[in-house]
Amino acid sequence: MRDLFSKIYRDKGPLGKWADQAEGYFVFPKLEGQISNRMKFQGREVITWSVNDYLGLANHPEVRKADEEAVKKYGSAYPMGARMMSGHTELHEKLQDELAKFVQKEAAYVLNFGYQGILSTIDALVGKDDVIVYDVDAHACIIDGVRLHLGKRFTYRHNDLDSIELNLARAEKLAEQTGGGVLFISEGVFGMRGEQGKLKEIVELKEKYNFRLLVDDAHGFGTLGKTGAGAGEEQGVQDGIDVYFATFAKSMASTGAFIAADKEIIDYLKYNMRSQMFAKSLQMSLVEGALKRLEMLKSMPELKDKLWENVDALQGGLKKRGFDIGTTTSCVTPVYLKGSIPEAMALVKDLRENYGIFCSIVVYPVIPKGLILLRMIPTATHTMQDIEETLVAFSAIREKLEKGIYKRMAQEVMKG
Repeated sequence: MRDLFSKIYRDKGPLGKWADQAEGYFVFPKLEGQISNRMKFQGREVITWSVNDYLGLANHPEVRKADEEAVKKYGSAYPMGARMMSGHTELHEKLQDELAKFVQKEAAYVLNFGYQGILSTIDALVGKDDVIVYDVDAHACIIDGVRLHLGKRFTYRHNDLDSIELNLARAEKLAEQTGGGVLFISEGVFGMRGEQGKLKEIVELKEKYNFRLLVDDAHGFGTLGKTGAGAGEEQGVQDGIDVYFATFAKSMASTGAFIAADKEIIDYLKYNMRSQMFAKSLQMSLVEGALKRLEMLKSMPELKDKLWENVDALQGGLKKRGFDIGTTTSCVTPVYLKGSIPEAMALVKDLRENYGIFCSIVVYPVIPKGLILLRMIPTATHTMQDIEETLVAFSAIREKLEKGIYKRMAQEVMKG
């Protein structure tokens, strides 16, 4: 028998092996100052493209005032206990009612966290005889939820309709044998590529296959659709989504999440979601803060208009300069470059220290080897000057990458 920790000493994992070179800078970086378009990184001011504050609510004066007053009124502990025991309030119910109306569903249920919430939703919806079909590019929270499933699951190629149909047919056939049902999971917006899930086409497949649709719309809620109700509203199929999920961590610039569906489904979930039944209730200050944010989402469409003005300017400018931004149909703006992990580290260091641009870097194993993904999140707080400075900087670093400058820099670092 071997020591349980022997594998840890032997192999830190594909990302962990870079910890000595990367930690504190490329991973676990420390941004300082108020959440905004410009923040501080290691003492330098940087244009910040890595914070999911889409609508600029994090430091909006009305939001800050509401948050401050809520904390003064309730503190940071109330209510104590899980929702089923002693942590339920009228304000939780009010927020749920408002969220349900906003996303055009009968009922909603407020959750403590996004990651925990979607994982627990999946776990509660399926049993061992049921079959799950989900996108191969699904977020880690979905993958972890599927891992809890004791039955069969099939992945389909990302947003590929032929693969979707093939796997739905397989799932339906298997479910007929087990006596179970089929849960289909998509994202409203895929957070790395920025593509919307093919919700319209998936909903149309309900006429041919028997399945229920769960959509994780973390990046679509507040940013897509006429009212901001998300990717389903954007594509005209909100009523075809059986269980709608979104988080407060992006457009709402807070903590928490919610699910929305027919009342009978929500009643079932709130009595069977273990992460909510046995975890402390979302604090009242966050609930009241979410009500304020939702009110602003509904009453201030200019926030979303400004966001999309910036999205169009950034993405249009990148395309004009010949950058590959994939097939994004959302605010998420990926920029794909060719290079190794050491080159990516040299490039990002140059981008931050010499050009004052801070964006997230994504490399293998999240994306294929030989690619560098610079992921940017435009917000309503960015300015046209921010965008122009960023476009100029990206042109400069691409030229250096193509000339092999970052490869030489990386080799020097590795040598000594």
